[in-house]
Amino acid sequence: QVQLVESGGGLVQPGGSLRLSCVVSGSFFSIKNMGWYRQPPGKQRELVAIITNEANINYADSVKGRFTISRDNTKPTVWLQMNSLKPEDTAVYYCNAAIQISIRTMTYNYWGQGTQVTVSS
Repeated sequence: QVQLVESGGGLVQPGGSLRLSCVVSGSFFSIKNMGWYRQPPGKQRELVAIITNEANINYADSVKGRFTISRDNTKPTVWLQMNSLKPEDTAVYYCNAAIQISIRTMTYNYWGQGTQVTVSS
């Protein structure tokens, strides 16, 4: 069974940095897009960054120049390096991966359990 396990969240002061990691475990045929989403308190889940299996990247405007997404297909792992953090970055961050379990199946979205990031002095 495929699982996405996140780590790296926590409490950080404004201007600080955190690095989130998400490891994919289990058996699968291929991983397409991988990405990070976040859900601020009282708000809907939103896209933060996404990286394709060809390393094409898109960021939300609110994080451009501060966050960097990367992946290692051999691990397989996706990271989110977050610098110059602001209080408005406070949210639960979720890892997402589009995974094809076998050559005979469709590609489905899988989610991690979420990791809390709190930016506060």
